[in-house]
Amino acid sequence: MPELPEVETVVRDLRGPLVGKRLAGVRTSRKKLRRLWSPKWNRAVAGHTVCSLSRRGKWILIDLDGPQLLIHLGMTGQLMVVPSRKARQDHTHLVFALDDGTEELRFRDVRRFGCATLLADRSALMRFFQDAKLGPEPFELDPVFWRKCLQHTRRNLKAILLDQRVVAGVGNIYADETIFEARLHPRLLGQELSRQQAERLRMAIVVVLRRAIEKRGSSIRNYVGGSGLKGEYQNEFRVYGRTGKACVRCRKPIERIVLAGRATHFCPQCQKARRRKTAV
Repeated sequence: MPELPEVETVVRDLRGPLVGKRLAGVRTSRKKLRRLWSPKWNRAVAGHTVCSLSRRGKWILIDLDGPQLLIHLGMTGQLMVVPSRKARQDHTHLVFALDDGTEELRFRDVRRFGCATLLADRSALMRFFQDAKLGPEPFELDPVFWRKCLQHTRRNLKAILLDQRVVAGVGNIYADETIFEARLHPRLLGQELSRQQAERLRMAIVVVLRRAIEKRGSSIRNYVGGSGLKGEYQNEFRVYGRTGKACVRCRKPIERIVLAGRATHFCPQCQKARRRKTAV
């Protein structure tokens, strides 16, 4: 947390308040984030105008008419534009003054697993993602590439969906919800899926993420969008966090296991571990 739907919501919320605004200066806290914010970046961003905001996987991209500001929310990050007169909350680690100083872009992160990085230009940004081996966006996931990824791995479906090199932006919540949507068992191995099952899983990723984006993502603990509003998709979870509760399809109790080091929720009736002879 936050995952793709939450990050997409933050980006959409901030486009109006940020695009066209000039960054007048930066203030930092004494606490370290996951990646260090270099003091030299304070001067490097000052005076630059925000041209656009976009998302790549779980990363927020702020185009500063040259330099590229890259932000990751980690587990508890919040990014909002607020009046500068408003008292700063605890755990606010980066404050970007906007234009005449009446508003600020504030990055708050309780657990400090998030970060902000300044890159010189778009080319440096592309190299950053190439070095990270970040996979394709879920909405642009090529069926042939997807089948090859599954065919050549003996990892389970949960581990595959969490791998940002295979598909960017999916985390623990939406991996569980996606596998349930596809009616597959999370323990199934990638190479055990038939062509039809692989395609069903690929489409389920898109369905679940779009559904979550429409609801502004999921607010379980700290997450709020760029406007400060909470998400609502947590009210529509089919399996995630519903251990022991009735399945929305068959009324069997939802079960919880650990896969890829993460809590994994599924319905033992709707998601039976059926293995097919026909590989992907």
